[in-house]
Amino acid sequence: MSKLPKSLPNIEILDEKDKRLRKISKNVTFPLPEEDIKRIHDMIDYLEMSQIEDIREKYDLRAGMGLAYIQLGIAKRIFVIVYEVEEGKFDRYVVINPKIKSESEEMVYIAEGEGCLSINRPTEGIVPRHARMLINAFDEYGNEYDLRVREELSVAFQHEIDHLDGILFTDRIDSKNPYKNQNRYRSI
Repeated sequence: MSKLPKSLPNIEILDEKDKRLRKISKNVTFPLPEEDIKRIHDMIDYLEMSQIEDIREKYDLRAGMGLAYIQLGIAKRIFVIVYEVEEGKFDRYVVINPKIKSESEEMVYIAEGEGCLSINRPTEGIVPRHARMLINAFDEYGNEYDLRVREELSVAFQHEIDHLDGILFTDRIDSKNPYKNQNRYRSI
């Protein structure tokens, strides 16, 4: 487990009513300014802290796995994902200028429904996502990498890439029939 800060990083997440969430984010160039690197690390700390029960309760947080720059009102193609692989142990992903190289034909959905730190209301319905993907991206220091993601991690990557394109997960739920074609996809 990494050394977390003593206090919660100052992260202000936009609510879905904020029109900035609909902006399409722009690619960034390297090297990143120091303030971006610090913000990326603050976002990672915030997400990790939100997934640790006593810290989440102390600061009255909702647990979050991913956060895109646009959710902070900054239209840059950057997001982070913090994935708890076992109790208290996290994999951290910094994803800058992502490109989808391939995606599976198999589609899945999160059984209990997707959530988003920008959507502060209950939502019903399924969001079909690719079960597996191959992504090309850069880290905060400009190092290029390819990454295969699957299952929940694949869903999280697609959710955050949608943010970069001004799309919220609720846009992908059929408003007239929220569970439409549910039997065509695998629940995870």
